[in-house]
Amino acid sequence: MTWTVAELVARTATALDVPARPTTVDGLDAGDPEAVVRGVAVTTLATLGVLERAVAVGANVVVTHEPLFYDHLGAATAQLAHEGDPVHAAKAAFVREHGLAVWRMHDAWHDRRPDGIDVGTARALGWTLDPEAAARGVAWCDVRPTTVRELARHVAAALGSTQTRFAGDPHRTVRRVGLDLGFRGFARHRSLLRTAGVDAVVMGEAHEWETASYAADLAHLDGTGLVVAGHVPSEQAGMSLFADWLHATVPEVPVTFLSTPDLLVAA
Repeated sequence: MTWTVAELVARTATALDVPARPTTVDGLDAGDPEAVVRGVAVTTLATLGVLERAVAVGANVVVTHEPLFYDHLGAATAQLAHEGDPVHAAKAAFVREHGLAVWRMHDAWHDRRPDGIDVGTARALGWTLDPEAAARGVAWCDVRPTTVRELARHVAAALGSTQTRFAGDPHRTVRRVGLDLGFRGFARHRSLLRTAGVDAVVMGEAHEWETASYAADLAHLDGTGLVVAGHVPSEQAGMSLFADWLHATVPEVPVTFLSTPDLLVAA
């Protein structure tokens, strides 16, 4: 059986079975919806390096969690093109020349209950989401007792993060961890940090003048931990899980997961 890109997108939406948002970032960012799918590469962030690897494995569809052109809502794309931005132009040319369809999969995977990103990351960390909280869109896990410092080390190793940092009393005992992956904003960060019984929060990315500052003050008061793993490492396992789910949903389509490298560390 062969699938067009549009058919694959529609089949996936049906199988995910989540209410569509009135406004969503999901859908094709680039490419021909009528192209026949030869292979799918799933990634967290479709950098040029990842796109090159997708072509190398024979994929002509790239599923990316984050935007192709640097802006969550796509508002910057027209401006980049208008300016003749050389980075945008090179990336757009590569997509066009290789006949790639770039498909954004963000909102629907987050809107699953439990959230697909949260499930995948929790599994990578060796944890299980609290089911009642997950049904409400909140992610926390009860873990074997550890300390804030050891929690940060575990997160860095398990998620392949090169830039993990933490705040809080390094020796504070941690039994319940909240997850706020990717970038979900100060209001949500603050709410989870203050959730009764949560000893530490693991998140992807935070504004330092908002969340990191608040967490530093909260830690000064009671030692609560904050572990910042980086945006891509915090969601990567969740997109790997999506690749597995997609392969099970459309087994006749070759699906490959391609990790997005984390930022480099200064020597």
